[in-house]
Amino acid sequence: MAAQVRRRVGAVRTAFRGFRRTRPFWGGLWCILAGAWIVRAMFFSFLLAVSGGWSYSAGYILGGGLVLFGLVAWFAPHYRGLVGLLAVGLALAAFVAANLGGYLVGSVLGILGGSMVWAWGEKAPRRAHGGRRRAVRAS
Repeated sequence: MAAQVRRRVGAVRTAFRGFRRTRPFWGGLWCILAGAWIVRAMFFSFLLAVSGGWSYSAGYILGGGLVLFGLVAWFAPHYRGLVGLLAVGLALAAFVAANLGGYLVGSVLGILGGSMVWAWGEKAPRRAHGGRRRAVRAS
């Protein structure tokens, strides 16, 4: 029984590692955390956010956009360039519109995450059997 659990946990870890290696995982995570932080910093009742105008709803709109862009980076990594730039733009807009972007923490996390999403590139596939490259000798 314990051996089956270990194998299953190992299989889940391997699948999650494959998921992380094929997309901008950490940048998307920072964007999601930034959006959640900004929404939490602008925690008003929904009725006030809807009826109060831009100054009350900005945190929900900009924070929700950052969460959305983080999820897009995870599940559609071929849009990483556009999503990364838009996430940085939303984080900068949240700095102005939403209590200094969640008291500065949300904007900094959003800029970091958007930059990581934009700069991400796929890793090269691993070599079979973990072989080492031979040194090239200059003649």
